[in-house]
Amino acid sequence: MKFIKDDFLWGGATSAGQIEGAWNKNMKSPTLLDVSPFNSEIDRKEMQISSKTKNEYLKNLEVIEDYKFPKRLGINFYDKYKEDIALFKEAGMNIYRMSIAWSRIFPNGNEQQPNVEGLQFYKNVFEECKKNGLKIMVTMQHFDVPIPIMTKYGGWVNKKVIDLYLKYAEVLFKEFYEDVDFWLPFNEIDIAIWAPELGIGIFKSDYSEDQKSLVSASYQGLHNQFVAQAKTIELAKKISDKIKIGCMLANSTTYAIDCKPENVMENLKMQQFSRWFYYDVMARGEYPKYIKRHFSENNILLDITSEELEIIKNNTIEYITFSYYMTGTVSKDKIKKANANLHDIGENPFLESTEWGWQIDPIGLRITLNEIWDRYQLPIFISENGIGVVETLNSSQTVEDDYRIKYLKEHIIQINEALKDGVDVFGYTMWTPIDVVSASTCEMSKRYGLIFVDYDDYHNGTGKRFKKKSYHWFQNFMKTKEL
Repeated sequence: MKFIKDDFLWGGATSAGQIEGAWNKNMKSPTLLDVSPFNSEIDRKEMQISSKTKNEYLKNLEVIEDYKFPKRLGINFYDKYKEDIALFKEAGMNIYRMSIAWSRIFPNGNEQQPNVEGLQFYKNVFEECKKNGLKIMVTMQHFDVPIPIMTKYGGWVNKKVIDLYLKYAEVLFKEFYEDVDFWLPFNEIDIAIWAPELGIGIFKSDYSEDQKSLVSASYQGLHNQFVAQAKTIELAKKISDKIKIGCMLANSTTYAIDCKPENVMENLKMQQFSRWFYYDVMARGEYPKYIKRHFSENNILLDITSEELEIIKNNTIEYITFSYYMTGTVSKDKIKKANANLHDIGENPFLESTEWGWQIDPIGLRITLNEIWDRYQLPIFISENGIGVVETLNSSQTVEDDYRIKYLKEHIIQINEALKDGVDVFGYTMWTPIDVVSASTCEMSKRYGLIFVDYDDYHNGTGKRFKKKSYHWFQNFMKTKEL
């Protein structure tokens, strides 16, 4: 089978907080990722984002043993970016999705001038990408609100953070609008609700006495990000028409567990609250009536002004991107749960799962692409998709990861089918081209990459890069486009 779109963009995606290392070099401030320790006792199928108290997180800033906090060290992309980008190019990739660390550009958020050393680092990375023929997609905030913004302002719940972010955005646009091809203001913006510590930079322990206040704070932080994204689009229009801005969502496609009408209705509501609400605001420019009803019936009170709603209405996105890892099931009755990307969904007896409990559903990707295209008629880019597996090098200094080849191939086949369906999908970046530290469990053992990185969960190892079998498979696919 031949892949039918010649100008399709193929590549890999990473985040600064999971690969760069150099967590406190050249004026960079810490983020929550840098004070989240690896826990060897974690149950992978029950895992959730580390949730310590504010004092526990801040106390970890005093711990000098960096190996206890794997994201402080990452895979040392900060020093090895030239080697890694060359490997991406050799694999045949033509786009790299990466993130810029806000904490490298404005370490405290409120500086008058940006950190020139941080800007220079990313300028160097962009130049290396261009030298290797890679287009660039940049995520501007990827789970890494600087801790000084969390402690001084209370994260995105505070509307003052909108202005701090816009100052950051303006610097990035003016410095890099010639270098970057696609911009994403926020990674998985719906994480504001699923994991507000990472998404909007609040300490959940500040709201521990009142669950309702945490819910309201999460939606307020999300709203402020919607406003910031719209104002970022408004700003971009004034700077250059080369700046192309989309959204990024942790997509959560689900099915009713059966055809019982009550369960079908329950799944409809699940889709509204886990997917369509976010897309509707960013693509259509309006809060849908079903979410307004939810706010009213659950006494969720938000500070939303008519001016903000007007800004959101007038500054919608140009394209949609999302992460796609699994699907799940929904029932009004209690059903067996499976782990998903930061939240639990129902088990599907027809699907296989990874050792983290993530259900593998390639056809679900085609369904997702068709649903989003039919609803919004905007170009679509799959910005994350991949499989995490515990892996070790064999005696030939490689990994025989046939399961990853199977996973990638089956998902790419479904992208091909969606293109035949008439969906305007223009690119795909796998998570990830190279092994990184896991966002959720802070472990190196959960490996997604085509390239093996020789570090363990405590950063023991040489740091050398080794090509897995899947690397060579992808390289051949890029040459032949045969599936």
